[in-house]
This record gives sequence, structure tokens and C-alpha cells, in this order.
Amino acid sequence: MTGGIERDHNWIYGDCYLSWGLVETPADLPDMAPNEMSFYAFENMWQTDCVLRRYAIRKDGLISYYAPLKGSTLLTRPFIFAGERLMLNFATSAVGGIYVTLLDAEGHEIPGFKSHEVFGDNLDRPVVFANGTDVSALAGRPIRMQFSLRDADLYSFQFVNLNFGRTE
Repeated sequence: MTGGIERDHNWIYGDCYLSWGLVETPADLPDMAPNEMSFYAFENMWQTDCVLRRYAIRKDGLISYYAPLKGSTLLTRPFIFAGERLMLNFATSAVGGIYVTLLDAEGHEIPGFKSHEVFGDNLDRPVVFANGTDVSALAGRPIRMQFSLRDADLYSFQFVNLNFGRTE
């Protein structure tokens, strides 16, 4: 299919040029929301009414595992972690949610480590399991994680130490 016969505004080359890089900027509600990542683009580059626009995305949100409303499951490979608490960077809709289950290396559920539902939009939310938030008893041994998601984006997860900040 072609763009049709040439008319004003339909055969224009190079429209919407992006500026260089991402810039951390305050959110529209700085006291209520975390900073955002902004990038700038020109619109209508070939016309006299050229406009520079700012587009904003969530911090640490360039890529995610997305699950539709019908839901899906994500299972990690076995890994070893260090830390005391599991933190999530995620976003769900009002009807969406995430459950996290910690499994042994063979894929069997570890008693007490199935989470309560996590919902909302947060860069750094602690996961609350049936046994609470402390996962340090499992540190240093191979585990797997199973995420059950419904209408949600999972951007990242991280294990942290409460007294010493983030682990590597």
C-alpha cells in the first residue's frame, strides 16, 4: 500500500526527530510521585509550526514483562541471592495484580513464601509473603521465583539488605 497521491502533510521525510539522551526530571506532582525520565522530540519538522515536545516515562521503566488481563506466569531460572527483603518495580491496572512464589531449585514451592497480592504502581515495593518480608533464611541457596501476573508490568526485582542498602 502506498501513501496516496502527494498532498500537503502526507509525504514528509524525517518528521519527529528525537533529541539526544534521556534526562531525569521532576514529576508533575513532585511531592507525590517519583522523578521521571524525559526525552524531547520535534514535531512538524518540515513546517513552519515546528514544536518541541517533552515525553515522560517512569524511572527504571524502559522495558518490562507485560501480562494481559487474562494473566500469565513468569518462572526464573535457579539463582542464588543475598539480602533480607525482595523489592519490586511494577505497575498494575486497578484490576491487575502480581503474586510472587519462591520455589526451590527443582521448582517446588517453599512453605511460607507465597506472597500476598501486589498491586498499584511503585518503583520499590517490598513483597509481603505469608511469613512476612524477611527472605534472609533462603539467601545463599539456589531458588527460583514464579510471578503470576494479571494486567501488570514487572520492570525489575531486587533483593536488599535493610541495614546496608542495596546488594549487588
